[in-house]
Parts: sequence; structure tokens; C-alpha cells
Amino acid sequence: MSGTSADGIDVALVRIQGRGFRSRLELLAHYHTPYSLNVRRAVLAAMNARAACVADLSRLNFLLGKFYADAVAKALQGARVQCELVGCHGQTLYHQGTAESFLARRIACTWQTGEAAIIAAKLGVPVVSDFRPADMAAGGKGAPLVPFLDYVLYRHARFGRIVQNIGGIANLTAIPAGAKPEQVIAFDTGPGNMVIDAVTEQLFGKPYDRDGRFAARGKPIESVLRELMRHPFFRQRPPKTAGREQFGREFVREFMRLCHRADKNDIVATATALTARSIAGAVRKFAVPFQQTLAPFRELLVSGGGTKNATLMPMLAAELRAFDLRVRTTDELGLPSEAKEAAAFALLAYETCHQRPSNIPSATGAQRPAILGKISYP
Repeated sequence: MSGTSADGIDVALVRIQGRGFRSRLELLAHYHTPYSLNVRRAVLAAMNARAACVADLSRLNFLLGKFYADAVAKALQGARVQCELVGCHGQTLYHQGTAESFLARRIACTWQTGEAAIIAAKLGVPVVSDFRPADMAAGGKGAPLVPFLDYVLYRHARFGRIVQNIGGIANLTAIPAGAKPEQVIAFDTGPGNMVIDAVTEQLFGKPYDRDGRFAARGKPIESVLRELMRHPFFRQRPPKTAGREQFGREFVREFMRLCHRADKNDIVATATALTARSIAGAVRKFAVPFQQTLAPFRELLVSGGGTKNATLMPMLAAELRAFDLRVRTTDELGLPSEAKEAAAFALLAYETCHQRPSNIPSATGAQRPAILGKISYP
């Protein structure tokens, strides 16, 4: 898995048994391989770009295929295991889950790059990739797909759980007590680390706010937060998805304009508070009203890089205090937060290999279950 933060490649080595929603997962090991600075810059430049060189995009596709293969090979060597199947999400360059006009037709589309044929050839095993288009072909938004794993691992018979991932984009899965798969809702809540990373790099020359240190020295600017929370995405009802198309360069430019000449630490604190407040707003507007009266949501399970931000996590807990939710990380339930999304695509690949659907239509808006992905053979 390589996410919208474009910080590198997460590899999860997972042993899977069972089938469908009765699957059982055992995490054997997980590894992170950071992108080099020049590769990260190339990926960020290609994301949601207004103009790009076709030759460079093709080269990036093959280059990332080689990087993914190397990252998996290194993980296998470190864990001293062999694998039978690889699931590769790829690097999202563009995602437009809602149809828009293009050449007199209405088109929704997505693009994840990283050539799977290269991975299959180098590792000698089948590779499942390009998971999102099949859901979109079935009328869905192509995201979120991780709710399949969330339901497998975190459903509970007696109380509801909200599973919140904070990667580049933040997304949640709401699972009521004893819910069937069709009763699950999931959607992107807005920016996760994306805006924080962008302003930190712009102001301090650092790729991210390590441990939330800059934000801890500042104070959120309430007038800016109120203005930012008027963004139409936060009012849009699920199913919905977000990416750099909504919270990338243009959004950060407007964010910095609103902050004007504020203290640098206050600006990072404001970006951090935006993530916490937008998550809490999504819980209040779209998750809490969805819960069953007799079995309310009791836990919010957090995963992703945002769990490492020691300023963001207390902000989030404070924003959620009114909902009587116990905030925990997925680490406490046995799956390290940084391995969760990679493990999810291992599970989706496993389902695809057995010709079983693994989208959740109530989460993506698809009209039917769909078998996700394309298979490349060595």
C-alpha cells in the first residue's frame, strides 16, 4: 500500500484462512520502505496535475512497479517466509468518484499507478492490482474499500464500533452492533495528514509534523477553522470520497491565504485541528444518527499515520468527548495501525483470487457486489 501522503510503501505479510466475512487473518510481519525525496516529489507532482508528460507518467508506472517488487522482496527476506499472492493497491494519481462531463459523456474515473506485471515477474507469484475500477463499473465511487477488512475484524455482537483511519485522507467505517454487511456505512471524512504535511513542508521544510511538535507549540485559529468547515465536502452526505482533488494544492493555497501572517506553529495547529474537527463533525452528522438506539457506538478505533501525531490524537479525543466514545488504536486489538491498509488489500486480493466480491455496496454506493482487481501472472 502507498497512500495519498506519498511517504512510501507499506508491506504487510498476512496469513489468511476462511472465506469472505468469515476470514481469519494473522499478521506475520510488516515493513515500511520510504520513497526517496526525488521519487516522492515526482509522485506528488503527478497527483491531480493540471498538465503532465505522458512519457514520464509511463516511466513512473514501471518505476513504481520495480519499487513495489523490491519492497515486498525485502519484507519476505526479513521475515524469512515465502508468499503465494500479492495484493498491490498502487499509488493513486487521480480519483474522481462522481461522474463529470467529458467529451459529451458523464465519466467517473480513477487511476492507481505501479505496474503489476513487473511485480509478478520479479516475485514469481500472481499479483492482484487496480482494485477500484470494478466497483465504479458497478455504479460505486471506488472507495472506501478497507471497510471489508474493518467488518471482518471489528464487528461486535453487543455494541457498535467506528473504525477511523487517518492517512493522507481520513475515512471511517461505522459498524452497528450485530450489523450485517449491508448495514455498514463508510466514507471519507476529509483531510487526514494531507493538509498538515503540506503546510509543515511549506513553512518548516519538513515532510510532516513529527509527533505533532509544531502543532503542540501553537494554538488553532478559530476564525479560520470556522471558515474551512464551511467546505461543501463536509456537508455532503455519504457515500463520498475525497483526495488531493478536494484537499490538495488549491485547498492548501486557500488555507494559507486565510491564515495570512499568523504564527507558523499556529498555522500547523490549525491544520491539525481541522482534521480532528472534520472527523468529529462526520461522526456527529452521519455516524451517530445511524446507530441503533439500544446498542450505541462505544468505541472509535483509530489507525494510520495520524495515530503517531501526539497533538492530533488528544485534539480528536476532546472533539469526541460529547459522544461518549472510547478512543483506541487498532494496535490494541492486534493489528498495528501502520499495517492495516496493506493488510486490507492482502485480504481483498485473496478474495479476488477466489473469484469472490469484496466491495461493500452500502459503503461505496455500488449497485451490486463486485469482484475487485485485475490479476497479473508471472
